Amino acid sequence: MIELDQLKYELNNSHVKTLEEIRESLDLPSKQAKLDELNKKMEAGDFWDDMKSAQKTMQAANALKGTIGRFNKLQEQYEDLTVLIEMAEEENDTSMVPEIEEANGKLIAALEEAKVSTLLDGEYDKENAILTLHAGAGGTEACDWTNMLYRMYSRWAESKGYSVELLDFLDGEEAGFKSVTLQINGENAYGYLKSERGVHRLVRISPFNANGKRQTSFASCDVMPDIEEDLDVEVKDDEIRIDTYRSSGAGGQHINKTSSAIRITHLPTGIVVQCQNERSQLQNKDKAMKMLKAKLYLKRKQEEEEKRDGIRGEVMENGFGSQIRSYVMQPYTLVKDLRTSMEVGNIQSVMDGNLDPFISAYLKWIKTGNKA
Repeated sequence: MIELDQLKYELNNSHVKTLEEIRESLDLPSKQAKLDELNKKMEAGDFWDDMKSAQKTMQAANALKGTIGRFNKLQEQYEDLTVLIEMAEEENDTSMVPEIEEANGKLIAALEEAKVSTLLDGEYDKENAILTLHAGAGGTEACDWTNMLYRMYSRWAESKGYSVELLDFLDGEEAGFKSVTLQINGENAYGYLKSERGVHRLVRISPFNANGKRQTSFASCDVMPDIEEDLDVEVKDDEIRIDTYRSSGAGGQHINKTSSAIRITHLPTGIVVQCQNERSQLQNKDKAMKMLKAKLYLKRKQEEEEKRDGIRGEVMENGFGSQIRSYVMQPYTLVKDLRTSMEVGNIQSVMDGNLDPFISAYLKWIKTGNKA
């Protein structure tokens, strides 16, 4: 059976090699040793005396369990596929080939996802992500484009089993959002979504133009990790301006009656953070201050890296010539990342959240020294 011979060869060569590469990259023995150490620590009678420390320990243990468990699941998929092929060979049963091909396809996809996850070795890659979209050049079109991107990232998060929280938004005058901030919660959310930072360009026939002309719109995407730890960042009272405003949204007995939403402006840098999703002004202020400290911390780290490497990061404008990715709906359909040259012709699939090809290409591009 030719099909089985080909699948068996792929299983015993390509798949085995990939599994070994993943195993080596994950350094599973040291992770298991660390997990055993944490489990022993959690069994101590005084473990819960320090609640904050206990929670951090549990989070670390769960992360290790997740990594080890995902690899074990890969190993199980490989072994199950091996058994299926052996059964088909012993019984000379060609009817099993479609089932084997389906299982092989799932294993290939899982191996690729695992390979990509091994590239997430940044300090905060494992954290939740806070993603902010701002409408750029293009007026109402740009606000509508921002809303489309919001939907795209929400769909991507849902496909990963992540949860999405809407932290803040400002409606466009006619449609969409002028700006929107969402928090995406899930392991490695920031590690994946850091690839999306930059300006996104849309070309389409405008639904807001009676003449049916093609319109180019822009929206910027900023991504930062939701850092839980208390960062070593000093924010002086005379360096910030705190503004309150009424929360937006439909319905609710408290909506638009109290100024519970918070906007903090860091005067020396011009960094602005906002939050309106929490129940009280105090909670919104705490969340906004946490976001500000994270942004200042990341800015400081970037400046240190640029100084060390003798480079200066380029400030990108939210308009022509600054985009990292182009989405073309007319006269043809194509999504192209201008950094990695990754292209996808099915734009609807991308807008429905299929961002993995771009994320994978970006992480590999970064790992290979920005060589497309």
